[in-house]
Amino acid sequence: MRQPLVMGNWKLNGTKASVEALVKALIEPAAKAEGVEVAVCPPVIFLGLVEKLAEGSRIQYGAQNADVHTSGAFTGENSPVMLKEFGCKYALVGHSERRTLHAETDAVVAAKYEAIQAADLVPVLCIGETLEQFEAGTTNQVVEEQLKAVIDRCGIASFAKAVVAYEPVWAIGTGKTATPEIAQAVHAHIRGYLAGFDADVAAKVQILYGGSVTGASAANLFGQPDIDGGLVGGASLKPDDFAQIIAGAKQ
Repeated sequence: MRQPLVMGNWKLNGTKASVEALVKALIEPAAKAEGVEVAVCPPVIFLGLVEKLAEGSRIQYGAQNADVHTSGAFTGENSPVMLKEFGCKYALVGHSERRTLHAETDAVVAAKYEAIQAADLVPVLCIGETLEQFEAGTTNQVVEEQLKAVIDRCGIASFAKAVVAYEPVWAIGTGKTATPEIAQAVHAHIRGYLAGFDADVAAKVQILYGGSVTGASAANLFGQPDIDGGLVGGASLKPDDFAQIIAGAKQ
């Protein structure tokens, strides 16, 4: 059985004081959620603080982005090797905001995925379609292309040490939501597509849902057979809401 994973993406939010308060508030909910892994992805500048605050707790953490290079003249980038040194377990790659705001192509995402794994981090590969693509009925084609770019570069076996996060871009911060049935259908398609390359790897890979998960929607979403948890945005900044989402993932 796949372990549920609930991961908070804090995006470009937080202060030293708010990060400290948030991590401390999550220690107890994470401890109570037996069988559920809890992780947070703070802005990289707060990783050292999270490392200190999360020590001895069940909270894992990761970075929101990583570069393809480990060192060198790459001003402003985050080396996967350096992220590992700060105790990160995960690194997001291919988030919709990176793809749209920073023009990261499928090829760039695949290269970053490879660099993240080479540093012994677990890539959280974000895939998903825009509203235009959703309305055009090309969701399955879009996620297949995004997955294929990584498979071509890194191989299907790499997914044994990775997480996939399906984030319908049209359901993030728009007020629109994907029903549990819509989300499950896409998750099942993703798993089925991966199974076409390796059924065993596909059966074991965690596939998270990342479309504006809330405390109210979590249990229904996570109760779907192919949804293994959530990549949570805004609600992960609110301890009570995030705690409710974590509780919704308990098996």
